[in-house]
Amino acid sequence: MIHDRRLIEIEDIHAPELDVYARLNETQLRHYYEPHGGLFIAESPLVIGRALDAGYEPVSVLVDRRELAANPTEEILARCGDVPIYTATLKVLEQIVGFRLTRGLLCAMRRRDLPAAFDLIRGASRIAVLENVVNPTNVGAIFRSAAALGMDAVLLTAGCSDPLYRRSARVSMGTVFQIPWTRLPEGDWIRFLQENGFSLAAMALTEKTIGIDDPRLASEDCLALVLGTEGEGLLADTIARCDYVVKIPMAHGVDSLNVAAASAVAFWAVGHRK
Repeated sequence: MIHDRRLIEIEDIHAPELDVYARLNETQLRHYYEPHGGLFIAESPLVIGRALDAGYEPVSVLVDRRELAANPTEEILARCGDVPIYTATLKVLEQIVGFRLTRGLLCAMRRRDLPAAFDLIRGASRIAVLENVVNPTNVGAIFRSAAALGMDAVLLTAGCSDPLYRRSARVSMGTVFQIPWTRLPEGDWIRFLQENGFSLAAMALTEKTIGIDDPRLASEDCLALVLGTEGEGLLADTIARCDYVVKIPMAHGVDSLNVAAASAVAFWAVGHRK
């Protein structure tokens, strides 16, 4: 049961308590506690629950008044400890962009320091590498496939969208909190991975392309599947330096798939068999 002292009724969308939900953009949230990290917004009971399972710390909650006693919302609120629970009518909440997509529940949570890439790949045999994938929806979908289809970790270049952005986390169904991930080190990340024992397979079309079902890929002890940005794909230098260039055979003259769809096929083909 929710303790009354945690509940704060909001009647005005301009209340300062709602700044993190209604007025700060993703970049501002990332730097909210600078130099000590920032915030992200998790939405829906499922996503918030998986973030809590992973040990992320809630700061406050915003909930549709009608959902206070409903499951699974009540269960999530009970897990959030003594943080403020801001509640309002739907008329007020609908003024927050995207609120109706959340099943009546948002949670502001503290970010954590990302692990070092070296620590993340130590002991891994199948990883996904995202180069400059900027669409949050695609990032979230790739994480969901990576978690489901046997990847040990996801590593991102500096140009990638943040997996903790609201849309990414929502599309991933909270799997961004279940599969290990981090940013690649600055500089020559290809050399970094190769020096740490990984063969790199670039998802691209060139004259040297091999099929995703090529047995050489499955035989690699440590393999990194490298996926590029929407439209342009991987950088030419990245393709040239990878150990393999890989394609997914297609029919009806189709030349490519969306990067999220391609990732699912590739992860299934070379990932661990659970």
